[in-house]
Amino acid sequence: MKILLACGAGLSTSILMKKMEKYCRETGEELEIQAVPIGDVVQNPEIYQKEYNCVLIGPQVSYRLDELKKTMAIPVEAIPSLDYAIGNAANVMKMAHKITGK
Repeated sequence: MKILLACGAGLSTSILMKKMEKYCRETGEELEIQAVPIGDVVQNPEIYQKEYNCVLIGPQVSYRLDELKKTMAIPVEAIPSLDYAIGNAANVMKMAHKITGK
């Protein structure tokens, strides 16, 4: 699975990214993941949609969800606040599988 995480500056999602990497190592799941500022995704959707299966955005930028869904050719979803806050990698991975059908 190739997942792009996006938040205001790409910093808070990097914490979740590390937890997701650890979770996937422990479960044997393949994962390619990157955390970036949401502005980068909005400005260059064509670059990211070629590289990733989905985009998961932090709850603090969920107000941009509809905008991204219109411009991206891959699934985009906002991470639930609680899963984001506690870094629940298992739930976030389940969400990624659900929206991508993989």
